[in-house]
Amino acid sequence: MRRTAAAVPAALVLAFVLALSGCGNEGTMSGGGSSSGSGSGRMDMQEAAERSDAMLDAVLKALDPDLQWAHGPTTTRACGVTRRRAVMTVVSADRRQTFLDRAEAFWRDSDYRIKAVNKDEVFPAVYAVTEAGFGVSVSFRGKGQAFLEADSPCVKESKVAPPTAEPNGPAYEGVYPLPRPNVRSDFWS
Repeated sequence: MRRTAAAVPAALVLAFVLALSGCGNEGTMSGGGSSSGSGSGRMDMQEAAERSDAMLDAVLKALDPDLQWAHGPTTTRACGVTRRRAVMTVVSADRRQTFLDRAEAFWRDSDYRIKAVNKDEVFPAVYAVTEAGFGVSVSFRGKGQAFLEADSPCVKESKVAPPTAEPNGPAYEGVYPLPRPNVRSDFWS
């Protein structure tokens, strides 16, 4: 009986993780959107990566004045893809909240739903989701470097090409981990 009782919480945790990842239902995309459905009409990983790139490009354009950025690694999972951008501009501790507020305002204006806001003084972040189920975030991590990520919902498996957008600074192609922020800005730094 104890084994059964212990198995129930583990099963609930697994179901919760699958629901959050969007991989529990292969027939539809979580969150709705025009690409829902099954079969050949569903978005594939490459299309999801391109859509993620467009979302990251848009939020970076909204963060005025311009920030220098580089592509982070692209990762794939069983049924989704994640694109990343690393901000190479130094964002001072005094400007981090401004950075986050501008990203959040852009996402709200774009009809994204804000899922969470982390007000941590060292590692603040904002997490949002689109109607189509894409998760987007901006977070500050080690040495105050800002990172942007876009995670697709569950999509059809396919090959994923590297991003085509040109970084507005060094590409750091093949360099991992990326260097810490090293570009000064009169506003952000």
